[in-house]
Amino acid sequence: MHPILMSVYIQLSLLCRNMEILIIIIFIVGYLAITLEHPLRINKSASALLTGVLVWTVWIMMSPESPESIVASLDHHLSGAASILFFLLAAMTIVELIDAHDGFTIITSSIVTRDKTRLLWIICVISFFLSAVLDNLTSTIVMVSLTRKILKDSEDRMMFAGMIVIAANAGGAWSPIGDVTTTMLWIGGQISAANIVTSLFIPSVVCLLIPLYFAGKKMKGQIELPAEKVAVVTLTTQRERNAVFFVGLGSLLFVPIFKMITHLPPFMGILFGLGVLWATVEFIHRRKEEDKKEFFSVSRALERVDTPSVLFFLGILIAIGALEGTHILSDLAMWMNEKIGNLPLIVTAIGILSAIVDNVPLVAASMGMYDLATYPMDDFLWEYLAYCAGTGGSILIIGSAAGVAAMGMEKISFIWYIKKISFYAFIGYIAGAAVYVLMN
Repeated sequence: MHPILMSVYIQLSLLCRNMEILIIIIFIVGYLAITLEHPLRINKSASALLTGVLVWTVWIMMSPESPESIVASLDHHLSGAASILFFLLAAMTIVELIDAHDGFTIITSSIVTRDKTRLLWIICVISFFLSAVLDNLTSTIVMVSLTRKILKDSEDRMMFAGMIVIAANAGGAWSPIGDVTTTMLWIGGQISAANIVTSLFIPSVVCLLIPLYFAGKKMKGQIELPAEKVAVVTLTTQRERNAVFFVGLGSLLFVPIFKMITHLPPFMGILFGLGVLWATVEFIHRRKEEDKKEFFSVSRALERVDTPSVLFFLGILIAIGALEGTHILSDLAMWMNEKIGNLPLIVTAIGILSAIVDNVPLVAASMGMYDLATYPMDDFLWEYLAYCAGTGGSILIIGSAAGVAAMGMEKISFIWYIKKISFYAFIGYIAGAAVYVLMN
């Protein structure tokens, strides 16, 4: 090679290497800021957005590639991120509309037992299946709210809340709409709805039953009701609650069917379901006064939606897009395969790591590390990743959105959860993982 060309090549290589190092540093700092959200008192959504924008800025400013090609890459990654964000926004709105109509009382009002062990089993089993239909965060909030109404002892409430977290995360792992990471894999084409249900249902059940068995053996006696029961005031009739609950539930369950029939992306199905529920709500309240109708409107539901979480996903997904576009993730995957070599061990470690750091960027990074050409839809890698990332977060209370919600609602301390719940969650996680590996 000509000396001048060699010199240009070396300079470009050094520039690209420096660019990659700077992008990695920015991403690691942003990741730490997300993980240390509470000590830093900076919302993780702000950290994610800053990280996402900065890594793309570094790429376009320092890369020898043309700005047009990098912007085209951004557009490509933004298209994939938008499909996930629209899905989440519509699903959250449906859940908020059901909640505004007190629809979840249809489930909670049917629980009448006072035996602690039996009550724990009932609540955890309901949380497991409710999480698969809604999502693990919503089902945790609903079920922890229920235990606060029927349990007086704070220690009992915390124990129930911890087990609900395990149940909700296990339930969300086997459903394409039960956990945001499973939804990401479904929308990304890594898993199919029918296959993830059939493949992960048994491991997820084991992940719940093992902790539930041991925790149930320690539960003795009857529950003590709160001294004062506050009367529930509802603004809806039984007929209205039933209509919104079953239409909303049906809208969520119809999404995989819609995708199978039309072959359109899942976010189109959830938007269709939201439109149906929206029209139903408008029809139900058509004769009411405007101020009363406003409380049940979609605009009010959107005000209650966790918008910062949606922006958090946006920041993470575009940041991961930059790591993927600069081939940092593919290089990392090759390094892990060379050094560790055992794919199940790598994914199991990712699941345990998700108890410490957020599982969304972990799964997003894994989607960029391994391509669909090598690991096609419904490959062992993707199914096992859905299980590990969905259930591994239960090991620590900060490892999942469900755990953080329970932590805030019942004032559960990090140390208390480690002492009382973490072991149950860990043995459930390992048992479910072993079952899945043996099944495959």
